[in-house]
Amino acid sequence: MENRFNLIDEPWIPVADHGRVSLRQIFSNPEYRSLGGNPVQKIALLKLLLAIAQSAATPKDEAEWNALGAEGLAERCLAYLDKWHDRFYLYGDKPFLQMPAIRAAKVQPFGAVLPEVSTGNTTVLSQVQVQRELNDGAKALLILSLMGFALSGKKTDNSIVLTSGYSGKMNNKGKPSTGKPGPAVAHMGLLHNFLYGSDLCQTLWLNLLTQRNLEQMNIYTEGIGCAPWEAMPAGEDCEKARNLKRSLMGRLLPLCRFCLLVDDGLHYSEGIAHPGYKDGVVDPSMAINNSGKEPKGLWVDPEKRPWRELTALLGFLDQSDTLGFQSWQIRNGLDRARDAVDTFAIWSGGLRVSSNAGEQYASGSDDFVESQIWLHSEILGESWFSQLKQEIDALDGLAKNLYGRVLGFFKEQTVDGSKIAPQATQLFWQLCERNFQDLVNQCDQTEDAAGHRKKLRQRFANYVNQAYDKFCPRETARQMDAWAKCRPNTSKYLKQEA
Repeated sequence: MENRFNLIDEPWIPVADHGRVSLRQIFSNPEYRSLGGNPVQKIALLKLLLAIAQSAATPKDEAEWNALGAEGLAERCLAYLDKWHDRFYLYGDKPFLQMPAIRAAKVQPFGAVLPEVSTGNTTVLSQVQVQRELNDGAKALLILSLMGFALSGKKTDNSIVLTSGYSGKMNNKGKPSTGKPGPAVAHMGLLHNFLYGSDLCQTLWLNLLTQRNLEQMNIYTEGIGCAPWEAMPAGEDCEKARNLKRSLMGRLLPLCRFCLLVDDGLHYSEGIAHPGYKDGVVDPSMAINNSGKEPKGLWVDPEKRPWRELTALLGFLDQSDTLGFQSWQIRNGLDRARDAVDTFAIWSGGLRVSSNAGEQYASGSDDFVESQIWLHSEILGESWFSQLKQEIDALDGLAKNLYGRVLGFFKEQTVDGSKIAPQATQLFWQLCERNFQDLVNQCDQTEDAAGHRKKLRQRFANYVNQAYDKFCPRETARQMDAWAKCRPNTSKYLKQEA
């Protein structure tokens, strides 16, 4: 096969405000601020870039990381890409992240493996769900996304097994099993978290793990590991596949699907079956709570935007609260970011999915979600976090009060309001989102910040009334009586010391 469409030279990576760019351009242009695409594509691309960065320049410790810098990391990555240039062809004798040996597997159309596309007898509700032809850049992005975010189901042709004697693709009856979900998705869609800098190279530098970090994590027995394009596995359970299961590289690029592109789709089968978070193996970007009897993952929830999880992700800042969700990417990077840059952001995102009889899909309220909150290094600390937690807890109290008041309004009229009350609280949180960044900026212990918080509390209290008025009409005398009786009282919230 002809070696063509090299990902180092061809434009295929979506970048905000710049369109599609190549891998070489990513590391050559400091004006690129952030990645484009949907949240899953952003996560998959960032993990690819981190895999390149970790392969090119994994620092020994924080001192070496600091000396490297964002510019030094970019230079090392460019040299690395030049060295491995022939391994980044999308087509050819060694196609990027693909398995030519899987060509016996059934071909699936591209739409069948895209969660947002409707195929078969699924109803098409909008043009976004229509299957379209993909260019080479879109196919490369699809292959990359499938490596960690493939959904479970019967679309995988598990009758094709590359490792002799491997039984992981068979069910108890000895027949081909249903494909397992990708480790980045798991059961419902795990939330992924990264630090963002002022540009893409700084973002990669802030998220780069050191050898010392990996020793402290004590998760990957093989350490960094070997990037798949340097030495692709021969099958599902060969030595290279087992090394990927035990290394950081295997979490950045899990290869959970064995694919091979053809003109009208791709040969598609289950690949390496990685251990899950309940087995103690996680991506550094996942947030896991290990305080209970078994680990719990922080799931994507379209009805609870990721910015509302900020205090959960930063819980380690509170010295009195050592339990809760922990993201290694955030915990390892926060202190270094605070010392190295003036401002940085915490980005969180993912895809919520449903499942039935082993088949995963995006349906109903399932959706992509993402949030980005900027933090100022000079005000970060235990007192700032304590104030932020107090403010968010107070907002939760407002939302719960609103929920009860809306229920009470409908109860006064002997009407079931159980479906309306959640809509009211969801509108309240949507209104709050527009001011949340301002709230984060005003949680330091100064008189000026306290004055700003007081004004913000007045605004949040108004949002409660807006949501209540929208869902609780007062057109009749009976409605007016119920509206007045159940109207939320925010005086206590406003009187609390902000």
